[in-house]
Amino acid sequence: MEHFVSGAQIWLIPLGFAVGLYGTLIGVGGGFVLVPALLLLYPDTNPDTITSISLAVVFFNAFSGSCAYARMRRIDYKSGMLLASTTIPGAILGALSTGYVPRRLFDLIFGFLMISASFFLLFYRIEGREAVDAGEGHRFVRNLVEKDGTVHVFQYDPRIAVGLGLFVGYISSLLGIGGGIIHVPVLIRFLNFPVHVATATSHFVVAIMALTGTVVHIVAGSLSHGVYQTIALAIGVMFGAQFGAILSGRIHGIWIVRFLAIALAFVGIRILIMAL
Repeated sequence: MEHFVSGAQIWLIPLGFAVGLYGTLIGVGGGFVLVPALLLLYPDTNPDTITSISLAVVFFNAFSGSCAYARMRRIDYKSGMLLASTTIPGAILGALSTGYVPRRLFDLIFGFLMISASFFLLFYRIEGREAVDAGEGHRFVRNLVEKDGTVHVFQYDPRIAVGLGLFVGYISSLLGIGGGIIHVPVLIRFLNFPVHVATATSHFVVAIMALTGTVVHIVAGSLSHGVYQTIALAIGVMFGAQFGAILSGRIHGIWIVRFLAIALAFVGIRILIMAL
């Protein structure tokens, strides 16, 4: 443990950069990559410390990426606040339920669900979903204009958003998975979000969730043994997030979805391996 807290690990900055770039590109915090990496690098470190470091780094990543997306005017703030307000209570319920649900069973089920979602996204056609006409049964019509003039018009039922927000928050907290990796496919598939708006808005929601969790960890003292590692990783992710946001504007939405599908498959396989 002494080595783990002896000083800033400069070599963690490149790792943070990669996590920030990839996470921002697909609209997630990157914790699904960072946690297993830290567990591998520091096998003798308390898992609570690893988790608290990852969550704090996820916040810096999501905050930096959200700032970049805000400059591009890609974030749907109204929808983001709605999702965040429902996701956080769901996360609290998930944390309270952890002790009553067989973790191994849920890990197995969720691992298979993540892999299934990966295949779904790989073969799901998103062409033509950028603009949606208003229709009956939909009460929330969004009209978003990016800085470059790109117009996004889409609609969704806010009742579905509330239900999905609670579900995503609950499952994320119950299984210890960052909500962003679930949010993006949910926003695209069930709420008709254009891909680039989904990744940007998801990043905004993740920033709020991660900040809440980080504050809890700071109060509990879980982060006290990983301050220097958090600083080094945070430096990397904040720069990586800026490049990820810029890169996302140059990549077609279908490729972002495919990158996300790869991430989902990676997480699903990791969960199954850990559960077996």
